[in-house]
Amino acid sequence: MTESPATAWHTQTHQDASHTLGARIGGLTQAEANDRRNIYGPNELPDSKRPSRLLILARQLNNPLTFILFVAAAVSFALGETTDGVFICAVVVINVSIGAFQEWRAEASAASLKKTLSIRPTVVRAGARRSIDITEIVPGDIVHLESGSVVPADMRLNAANDLRIDESLLTGESRPTEKNSEAVFSEHIPLGDRTNMAYAGAMVVAGRGAGIVCATGRNTQIGSIAQMLSGRDTRPPLLIRMERFSNRIGVFIVLLAIGIGAGQFYQGAALSSVFLLTVALVVSAIPEGLPVAITVALSIASARMGKRNVIVRRLPAVEALGSCTLIATDKTGTLTANRLTIKKIVTASGCAVDVEGEGLEMIGAMRPADGTTMDDAAKKMVTNLARAGALTNEADIGEIDGAVEARGDAVDVAFLVLAEKLGIGKRDLDTHYRREAALPYEPQQGFSAAIDIASTGGVISVKGAPETVLPMCEGYDASQTQDWLHALASQGYRVIAVAQRRSPSSDGSLSKEDLNRLEFLGFVGLIDPLRSEAPEAVAKARAAGVDVRMITGDHPDTALAIARQLDPSWLPDTALTGAQLAQLEGDDLRNNIRNAAVFARVEPVQKTLIVKELQADGHFVAVTGDGANDAPALKKAHVGVAMGAGGTDVARSAADLILTDDNFASIVGGIEEGRASYDNIRKIVFLLISTAITEVLLYALALMAGLPLPLTAVQILWLNLVTEGIQDVALAFEGKEPDIMKRPPRSPREPIFNRQMIEQCAVIGFYIGSLAFGLFYWLHIIQGYAEETARNLVLLFLVLFNNVHTLNCRSERRSAFTIPLRANRFLIFGIIGAQAIHIFAMNAPVLSGVLDTNPVSVAEWAGATALAATVLAVSELYKLFVARPRARRIAESEG
Repeated sequence: MTESPATAWHTQTHQDASHTLGARIGGLTQAEANDRRNIYGPNELPDSKRPSRLLILARQLNNPLTFILFVAAAVSFALGETTDGVFICAVVVINVSIGAFQEWRAEASAASLKKTLSIRPTVVRAGARRSIDITEIVPGDIVHLESGSVVPADMRLNAANDLRIDESLLTGESRPTEKNSEAVFSEHIPLGDRTNMAYAGAMVVAGRGAGIVCATGRNTQIGSIAQMLSGRDTRPPLLIRMERFSNRIGVFIVLLAIGIGAGQFYQGAALSSVFLLTVALVVSAIPEGLPVAITVALSIASARMGKRNVIVRRLPAVEALGSCTLIATDKTGTLTANRLTIKKIVTASGCAVDVEGEGLEMIGAMRPADGTTMDDAAKKMVTNLARAGALTNEADIGEIDGAVEARGDAVDVAFLVLAEKLGIGKRDLDTHYRREAALPYEPQQGFSAAIDIASTGGVISVKGAPETVLPMCEGYDASQTQDWLHALASQGYRVIAVAQRRSPSSDGSLSKEDLNRLEFLGFVGLIDPLRSEAPEAVAKARAAGVDVRMITGDHPDTALAIARQLDPSWLPDTALTGAQLAQLEGDDLRNNIRNAAVFARVEPVQKTLIVKELQADGHFVAVTGDGANDAPALKKAHVGVAMGAGGTDVARSAADLILTDDNFASIVGGIEEGRASYDNIRKIVFLLISTAITEVLLYALALMAGLPLPLTAVQILWLNLVTEGIQDVALAFEGKEPDIMKRPPRSPREPIFNRQMIEQCAVIGFYIGSLAFGLFYWLHIIQGYAEETARNLVLLFLVLFNNVHTLNCRSERRSAFTIPLRANRFLIFGIIGAQAIHIFAMNAPVLSGVLDTNPVSVAEWAGATALAATVLAVSELYKLFVARPRARRIAESEG
């Protein structure tokens, strides 16, 4: 047995490939699979590894500001300022270490979330179909493919039923390739023309098939180009925008610092002092820690979303989900529990039957709805209907270790359960009927069909949407069936029609042309109960200003029945159907989509159309989906949300977020976390920019007044290190604002540095900058303090200001006095730690000598603290008279 992408498997028949690979119809035993996995290793690509600590350190060093500091250190050593040079180097080491640690933690968080999601293909092992982790696939496995799945390894196909696979990842061909398992090709035919092969990573867009695994992991075609697919830049657009913002500020600050330095040199300051001051001012004023702090904030939000069953595949989705104004959700499995059970049967004779039992319960009585006893004729009709539904079926069901396990489509599973309740076991059907041909269910066609041969002859069975199946039938009362259909759908049942006819002969094929003159057997009503938490989640989303629309393939009456359970007052009396959409265009189309809350019997291409029109209407749209046919809409949406438990691989690959529990309430929880992360980013920006304005204003005022430097270069570097480097990241751990889900969504076009941010940064920056200058002027000029003593107290004041101002930054509207300190222990420890470090630096001989600081009395410390605390009053007044009234006006205007 060999395994190599170089082996020309496409030149062999599938029988020869099966022999070479040691494959069997009943599949490998688990022992054989384990032996082969030991030989070939796990079926996984050479993943791009997390960057090493050394590489992360190198990335932190590759920063223009770091280069500036190194130049400053070199100049200090050259000028004999050894102490300053050593201190600057120490600042670089500490800053780089903090940044590297934060980046490493963010990488670790992303890696741990990535491991929570796995693809589980269906294989045959020891005669039974099983879903296993993709890494367990080995050469010689028989893998079954269906619409919506990802090809888990390179395979020589041995069966293909209308199988079409998107191989654009490998071939660049945008159109799906139709597969033919019986074909055999010459060795040098291009990969895209090998219709008898399926390659790892390709997407099954339609049909069914099976194949023999011939290459896994790095030996697959995609494995050979895995390095070309790695290294994708996944930095969030928000982070990129903030880096640009920092750079623009940087250019301004550099020019301003040069101007201040030139002024100092003109006043007679030494060139070395001017140079060090300019460098220190540039590094202090530019918010170089902003991108790192934002990355940390988004990573924390990703981890919090993970705890609420939302896996973040792309970091930008954290911010985007918090901005969404509309959720276009499917029904089954998201708003409902996805436990389809056949509860009602209406036979073609009009006999209505209630079916007992829920979910996978294999025992349940059949009772006529009118309370009478079911006669033999009714029993026969119900049994025929159940048998037909079980024959046109691709699911598996059985007991393993005493527990019932099922695999396959929920409707197929429900029919197998119904058959079991009537004593028609799947094994008995497999024994008495031989599958001749089948048309598997595809959403576009709306039905499934099969032709099976028994001792009494052939039989064609069909089940699917009533509007698709009934036109294939003859001899039924159309008016009566419509009444039954409406009665079932209006009660919230998903309705499936079942039909059948005898086929005396078969040529081994089945086409849509063969599906005519069928005998209508009846309807079944399947119920998928509403999730208990769904109504509250919908109400919470709407209270947050997020609109909710339901888009489903179900019957309009079924969709409306479920929607009314969510909120009776929310919905119109009718749903907009796919058929109606197809008749609309222009303004009529836009107006109908804008006003509809429920869309039913919608085709995949129409779901994408609905999303586009909602976006054109100004909405920031999040879309949920689980099938391969949902992938276009997921990609088109601002935020694509796929189902992790019941979704297909194609849908998950197209999505930005994945719900591990397929629950609508988790989406609402994700919106809440996304909004919280955006709030925390604004808090970090507020702290860093207002502090930068303070420092620049302090030096500018001193220069204009002709005073000595209020702080030395080393002191301003210390201020930057001991306060911002600790407290800005701690703000990323802030909890959610109490009203976060009661205020309207922010406009996606609104910049972080909006009017309110500019105002509050300017107010705080100018107040503290002026106060710090006034303090230095009063100490040095009026009180006659020496420059060193005045600087010592100004430095202490600014450290205290940063400590106090961090409390202001915990909310843009709420009073700092209403937020419990225990709500963010990281922040409190950061504030206490920063102050303790500075007090230590004033008293420790080595650090005090470097910083030119001295111990202060308790009275001086208390006075500086009281002065710094006045920033609380300024911020509280701004929140009271500006921020909160503005928020109320916005809420009223958008409400």
